[in-house]
Amino acid sequence: MNVHNMNQQEKIAYMLKEPVPHLVCQMAVPTIISMLVTSFYNMADTFFVGKINTQATAAVGVVFSVMALIQACGFFFGHGSGNFISRKLGAGEFEEANIMAATGFFSAFLVGILLGAAGLIFLTPLAKVLGSTPTILPYTKDYLRIILIGCHFIMSSFVLNNQLRFQGSASYAMVGIVSGAVLNIVLDPILIFVLDLGVAGAALATVASQVVSFCLLLLMSRRGGNIRARFINFKPSVYLYKEMFKGGIPSLCRQGLASAAQICLNRAAGIYGGDFSDAAIAGMSIVSRITMFANSALIGFGQGFQPVCGMNYGAKKYGRVREAFAFCVKYAAVFLVIVSAVGFVLAEPLVTLFRREDMDVIRIGTLALRLQLIVFPLNAWIVMCNMMLQSIGKATKASVVAAARQGIFFIPLILILPCFFGLLGVQMCQTWADICTLLLSVPLGVGVLREMKQMESSIDV
Repeated sequence: MNVHNMNQQEKIAYMLKEPVPHLVCQMAVPTIISMLVTSFYNMADTFFVGKINTQATAAVGVVFSVMALIQACGFFFGHGSGNFISRKLGAGEFEEANIMAATGFFSAFLVGILLGAAGLIFLTPLAKVLGSTPTILPYTKDYLRIILIGCHFIMSSFVLNNQLRFQGSASYAMVGIVSGAVLNIVLDPILIFVLDLGVAGAALATVASQVVSFCLLLLMSRRGGNIRARFINFKPSVYLYKEMFKGGIPSLCRQGLASAAQICLNRAAGIYGGDFSDAAIAGMSIVSRITMFANSALIGFGQGFQPVCGMNYGAKKYGRVREAFAFCVKYAAVFLVIVSAVGFVLAEPLVTLFRREDMDVIRIGTLALRLQLIVFPLNAWIVMCNMMLQSIGKATKASVVAAARQGIFFIPLILILPCFFGLLGVQMCQTWADICTLLLSVPLGVGVLREMKQMESSIDV
């Protein structure tokens, strides 16, 4: 049955009754494709820019922290409003869902304009704070300037994408995201090499593709019984922003701290890389892109779980929520074990693909990648636990789990480990952060699952 041909009421009924494994997979396939293609075009930037020089490659890694911050804000408004919309649709409260859709979208657009303007005003000091060395700085400024100009379109695209997903229209969201990503991959070599724009061409390709995605997502939101973000419904209130905060703060913590972690990583690599500081920053940047690509499939799978989780929790079908969570953790773990084993064996060729001419980049990146892949399967529980907690409105617990991997544990470790182990401390930091995050997230997730089991029993009685 094609969920996208249904009206809103039919879609909600389908989400509450369809067998969980089939439903999760149906929701997940488009989001996995979207995440993989999005991650692939991020890797394409690194690949094509890597043909320029090591400093340009490092600059893309430096600006990646700003991209993570923009994404964090987009996910804050997108997940915050989307979680609320999902639960309200499950409960049959359609008017509140419409108001939240408009409030989340227009708030993100305005915040994006303000953030972009502030970044352009303080462009040079911002580039230095992000970890640019004097040799990397000119490339960073060229790339960052263009990204900031398109900040509001990038942020709003994340909002529309997530709102569509949480309404069960993942395929519509996929159309917008994948179209923009393909365009970016096509534009990269044209703008970088044919028009000789260098690293600025990579940034221009990214922004142009995001504008196209924004327009397509806006069009998709008008189809399939989805909620349109109408300005007439833009009714900001303390209540709506409080609910948005509850649903979005875990994403803001996760992505915002990822930005801070990337800054700390770049600075630590620059300091402890010694004579190879540019190579260290470039190598760690490449590893970040590779692991992000592998992780994107997991996140896409989890995003397929989220609307199932949110709507069924809102409808008090707690057994279906628990069933969906167990299904996702089990199959995600199997997938990550396979990916980790293959990636460990092929680590050196993978890094070489991005910077073939610099043996120091390859040496540093290969070891860092292998160290991260050793514990990569732990993310099956970590990511699904975080998404479950966020989707059912457990904001505090979700925020703790979201902040742990690249904040609570990563940032102290990146400040401490290199002091004792030098560059090796930088390379193994994420490994230890993942282990600590698992130890924290298990009791939090198990406690909520038990709570839902008790709530289910009380309903049955």
